[in-house]
Amino acid sequence: MEAHRLIADAREAAANSYSPYSHYRVGAVVVTPDGDEYRGCNIENAAYGASICAEANAITTAAAHGVRQIDTVAVTCLDGDACSPCGNCRQIMREFNVRRVILTDEAGEPVEYALADLLPRSFGPEDLK
Repeated sequence: MEAHRLIADAREAAANSYSPYSHYRVGAVVVTPDGDEYRGCNIENAAYGASICAEANAITTAAAHGVRQIDTVAVTCLDGDACSPCGNCRQIMREFNVRRVILTDEAGEPVEYALADLLPRSFGPEDLK
């Protein structure tokens, strides 16, 4: 199943996490409507505000390659229980029209959500017109 493969790929990305402070390794994979995939992991910084989440890392990597729309984001962590994107990452996902978010439950199994369910009544580009 695609969700299981994407979570496995996110786990591989999490293995590259630079998280010397929290020791909380997170990985993400984004998939474009054309099926292209980009990976990211969280990168911490001693000045915590300068850290970047795995989801944001993967999305900005895709954007640096010219991607302007992302269909799916898969996120998982290697340390602790299930993880979920922070509010900032949810807003970044909204900017790139993410349709589907795959997370893992406490048993490590994929659970799919619509971004609209994770970020109801969101603010987007159309609100600036």
